[in-house]
Amino acid sequence: MTDALDRDLYERTKALLEPGDIELEGVIVHTDLGSEDDLEMHELTVDLNEVIAEHAGKGETYIYAGNDDTDFASNQFQGLTLEDEEFVWECQQLLREGTFDIVFYFEATADAEAIAAGVEDLGHGATVVP
Repeated sequence: MTDALDRDLYERTKALLEPGDIELEGVIVHTDLGSEDDLEMHELTVDLNEVIAEHAGKGETYIYAGNDDTDFASNQFQGLTLEDEEFVWECQQLLREGTFDIVFYFEATADAEAIAAGVEDLGHGATVVP
């Protein structure tokens, strides 16, 4: 993280991971996707759902967009298990200086380093936020 925006995003993400009902960790996914890349953002979110689900050990998941829930913001999504709709991850897609960073939160029992490696395998940068 070389600039103030990355440091700010890291610190804000870390603050959101403060202890609550479950212990969370996070990964910031750095992309070169802009606001005109809607389809690519969708495809990346689907791919990242698979990466996180694999390393969280929760089984098959689906992506909930929250369009019917006033507690959700636009560009906010959750990965939930197919079996019992248990929380696996949540993300925010944030447009910063013309490109998207996606902040994923997941239970601390997931392998954050393996998730970050999976992000990098997909061709994007990743910053783990413990």
